[in-house]
Amino acid sequence: MFEHVLSVIIFLPIVAGLLLLVSPASRTVSRFTGMAVSLAALVLSLDLYTGFQSTGYLEFVEKVPWITSLGISYYLGIDGISLFILMAASVLLPMVYFIFGTREKGYYANLLIVQGAMTGAICAADMILFYIFWEVMLLPVFFMLGLYGGAKRLPATLKITLYTIAGSLLMLAAIVYLGVSYHAQFNEWNFSMEKMAQLNLTGEIAAIAFLGFMIAFAIKIPLFPFHTWLPDAYTEAPTATTFVLSAIMAKIGVYGVIRFVIPVFDYEFARFALLLTYLGVIGMMYCGLAAIAQKDFKRMLAFSSASHMGVIAVGAFCMNIQALTGSIYQIIAHATSTGVLFLLLGILEERSNTRTISDFGGIASKAPVFAVYFAIAMLASVGLPGTSGFIGEFMIVLGAIKFNAIIGVLTGTTLIIGVCYMLWLFQRVFFEKGNPRTEQFKDLSLVEGLTFLPVIVLILLMGIYPQPFLSKITPSTALQFNQPTHTLAHAPAENALKLELTTEK
Repeated sequence: MFEHVLSVIIFLPIVAGLLLLVSPASRTVSRFTGMAVSLAALVLSLDLYTGFQSTGYLEFVEKVPWITSLGISYYLGIDGISLFILMAASVLLPMVYFIFGTREKGYYANLLIVQGAMTGAICAADMILFYIFWEVMLLPVFFMLGLYGGAKRLPATLKITLYTIAGSLLMLAAIVYLGVSYHAQFNEWNFSMEKMAQLNLTGEIAAIAFLGFMIAFAIKIPLFPFHTWLPDAYTEAPTATTFVLSAIMAKIGVYGVIRFVIPVFDYEFARFALLLTYLGVIGMMYCGLAAIAQKDFKRMLAFSSASHMGVIAVGAFCMNIQALTGSIYQIIAHATSTGVLFLLLGILEERSNTRTISDFGGIASKAPVFAVYFAIAMLASVGLPGTSGFIGEFMIVLGAIKFNAIIGVLTGTTLIIGVCYMLWLFQRVFFEKGNPRTEQFKDLSLVEGLTFLPVIVLILLMGIYPQPFLSKITPSTALQFNQPTHTLAHAPAENALKLELTTEK
């Protein structure tokens, strides 16, 4: 393992993407370049995973002074919280190049840039550096949606752009406030994550800064009621772009809450935690019911993804190790299952030229391997025991009940909505009588089948034997709540009690 592995994983895709944009490379060359670069990042990530020590602290740290007069550093590192989001991006993104081979050069180039920028946001341990990568990862999505999206791509692009710019500006203002506050309290400039956690923040301005961060991350998750950009963007975006938005980028919104909001704004977070969990539950219910009413396959999966992101958000808001560990685990479970579903939908749309659910039927008899893969991903999405989705959802419900019994009951019962619409969808598309659009539907090719197979195996492995994964997550989630903070000295009694945690693994 060489010293700057994180920098290579971040900048190799970015540099390759920029070179493709300015080069006269053909579509085929661009595709295979993206494939090679993403596979190289995957190999480096797997090497990083095997060398990860599970200390609970940042590992593979790279720290170089950047703007010394303001205390800004090029500061990278990963712990058990960020490790699995990094691995999800590294494992899933190469699949796009194997499955979709007819995209334009600019599309593959932007996909590489967004991969590197997302990895940078995951690994950044300096708030200014995080903000830079956060902004960079949004630009390729803007171009992929605006240039290569569906018929209504322009309104969808405008909506997601306005939302994300508004959220980013609020976050930038909050970061500036934190830097000024740190200088006032410690007489030096610093924007590193661990230094910001030492701040003592109370009062109206602290609450406004907290809301600035939360709105930015709530838009990206998306958390109710900041989700209204999602249905149009997910539906009109090319399948691979929807895949990136749902499987990886939405998770970075939750990661931002865990990494920056909880340690820095611990007092404000304790004050608003109950409200935030209710927003998560409301989002689960609303998006789940909205999914039932959809006739467009992709739009239904978009609402389904938003509903499951509500479950993950509830886990992050419950302020205990069980729920937070479940939330991190569910991030990976949701990324793999939903990612597979969106990619399979992309294949289905390409071969049938439709996304209307009523146009499908009888696919199981025409494409049994396709049906089995879809069934496994679908069952993981609804949390069937023996799949990855069950472990994370179980831990989230357990932690939610510990936090608040009503929240726990609502979270557990709302999950039933997802079971209903996903089973109905599967029955309608795969088992009911076929029609001319699906009569000639072809099963997955050998390359496509082998591309999906490792992720399908991972979904089952994480459901059957979760301990190797949990052992890497738990030390970091335990440290997240057991590092010395000032919250218990300030927080109201009822919230202070909710911060009581155990560190057993």
